[in-house]
Amino acid sequence: MRSLNNKQCDVDPLPTWLLKNNIEYVAPFITRLFNQSLASGQVPAVFKSAYVVPRLKKPDLDHDDVKNYRPISNLPVLAKLLERIVAKQLVDYLNLHGLMPRLQSAYRSGHSTETALIKVTSDILRILDNGDLATLALLDLSAAFDTVDHDVLLRRLRVSYGLTGVALQWFTSYLLGRTQHIRYAGRCSDESLVKYGVPQGSVLGPILFILYTADLVPLIERHGLTPHLYADDTQVVGSCHPSDPLSLYRRLEVCLADVAGWMSSNRLPDVV
Repeated sequence: MRSLNNKQCDVDPLPTWLLKNNIEYVAPFITRLFNQSLASGQVPAVFKSAYVVPRLKKPDLDHDDVKNYRPISNLPVLAKLLERIVAKQLVDYLNLHGLMPRLQSAYRSGHSTETALIKVTSDILRILDNGDLATLALLDLSAAFDTVDHDVLLRRLRVSYGLTGVALQWFTSYLLGRTQHIRYAGRCSDESLVKYGVPQGSVLGPILFILYTADLVPLIERHGLTPHLYADDTQVVGSCHPSDPLSLYRRLEVCLADVAGWMSSNRLPDVV
């Protein structure tokens, strides 16, 4: 708790700094609450209620176009603390069994935009050093976080990552029954049920998203191309002999068609 910054959610009954300064008194109660949640496979409903403050993705974008806003979910500080505990256990489990998605640089310790850039650049330079032609396709999965299908994600957690029993029940409770309302310019919308997506601004949401999209890596590799993912951005590197650029073009074309088909079957938006 003391490692958290002093940011807080407006629905928190106490300022974060005050909670941190008195954590020795409330820690036993928080521990009991968290242990009960983990043992029962249930997430408290109050932890699943968020308010969303729309924020422009870039300062120079049109303020009147709703597509230019990023929906950031504001959640209670205790909800995010519980998520941090679960996230650590989940990542430790995935690393122990070699299940963490390969070639994904986001939301992982020791992986960043810098490592993603180094990997893609080195792949291209190695191709050029061999005297071959290189191509780079940049795919943007627009609003992908907001369209994740909960049923598909839960099935993937069970089948691909081996989560069962109370652990899977906890993630089911975490995803289902979430609610949110919008706060903007001093006004609030009515509360609505969140039927799809993982919350941006949460701790677990990004990790669940990269597990959801991990199958893109082997799909792209089957076409003889090299992928690298960073959050909802995908880079695809290809190479060919200088005498046969048409074969590379065709491979890339078929690969992108397969990626689009995978997106459609997994309820994700079209790539751009």
